[in-house]
Amino acid sequence: MPEFTERASAKINLTLEILGRRPDGYHELTSLVAFAADAADTLTLTPGPGISLVTDGPEAAGLDGENLIATVAAAARAANPRLTVGAFHLTKRLPVASGIGGGSADAAAALRLIARANAIEDPESAFSALAAPIGADIPVCLGAGGRRAAFMSGIGERVWRPVNGELLPGDGIAALLVNPRVGVATGAVFKALAAAPLEDAPKAARSTPAPFEDTSELVSYLDDRPNDLEAPARRIAPVIGEVLDALTALPGARAVRMSGSGATCFAIFDDHDSAEAAAERLATRDRGWWAVATLLI
Repeated sequence: MPEFTERASAKINLTLEILGRRPDGYHELTSLVAFAADAADTLTLTPGPGISLVTDGPEAAGLDGENLIATVAAAARAANPRLTVGAFHLTKRLPVASGIGGGSADAAAALRLIARANAIEDPESAFSALAAPIGADIPVCLGAGGRRAAFMSGIGERVWRPVNGELLPGDGIAALLVNPRVGVATGAVFKALAAAPLEDAPKAARSTPAPFEDTSELVSYLDDRPNDLEAPARRIAPVIGEVLDALTALPGARAVRMSGSGATCFAIFDDHDSAEAAAERLATRDRGWWAVATLLI
């Protein structure tokens, strides 16, 4: 059988609002999510009778413990023993534990590969329910090839995209992604947040956004929609504040936020040339940070 390949693009939480803590310990949230066109892991599958995984790449050394790729592949096989799975090869380029959904994007890519190997036309319908308990970010990374902006709610299992058209402008939103190479554990950030129980929480769920015509519309939308995990993440990893300050000081930065539970942060620019120039300016300070100028799609 032929080898299949998928990109696992970085997931960027443009907004992240925590509505409250559920009795089961999960947190209800809403988030506008985009994907980075130029920052991704690569995953291949050679179909076969077993399930195996090898890893390489510049960020592979950061991987530790059980990988979500193997977890979702085993879950898919357990749900349907007839599925062909096989040998996965992950080239890891995204920083680990960095708030950009690298593990979830990898797992979603694995499920898309399994779908292709088994001639399953709609991996989102086939695997979302199976994936959500394994990782709340996997469903939003699973659909639309993992490369199309969406609005997610619940604990992440409810994903909405326009039926016709895109949430973000067709040519994308220019951005600079920066990670200080400090891993931040998502569980620790939620614990530090100490969110109120859902029934006592004052926040109400936001309605889904309309598609954005341009960068200015998106920036206006972000103005009163912060990342609720930023404050607790900064207490755990103060370097996040340094990254946010550095991005805010860059010429042309329109909006600056942290993604997910950190420590990756991003700045939005009017065009890709401005984002590239900002990346070069940041590089001259030689902090050893991971930085990628990209388009969010």
